[in-house]
Amino acid sequence: MGDPPSPLPEPVADLMRAYIRSCQYLPYASSRSSQWLFPGRQPGQPMYAVSLQVHLREIGVPPQRGRASAIRHLVLQAPAPVIAKALGYHDKTTTRLVTEAGGTWSRYAPGDH
Repeated sequence: MGDPPSPLPEPVADLMRAYIRSCQYLPYASSRSSQWLFPGRQPGQPMYAVSLQVHLREIGVPPQRGRASAIRHLVLQAPAPVIAKALGYHDKTTTRLVTEAGGTWSRYAPGDH
């Protein structure tokens, strides 16, 4: 995924390859040539977040738990203000999450240097 490619662990990698192959058969033409992992019905646009959430629920994936787990994992790997800015979170939210997760980025000075 991405450029440079990000590694995906198994069995997620197998699921992702199967998903990408299945996108070739979606009923709307914009999905066949899209650069988006989850293409929308409008050419060049991603799938709406609500639509993706519905699809995930239909296949048994609780999206909120995955989202919360992912953000907690990220704040343990990088400074909370950096994650906040990259994902559009408030920096107080990510700071609280890193504290709850037992992270050690408490001395990071945010902002431009």
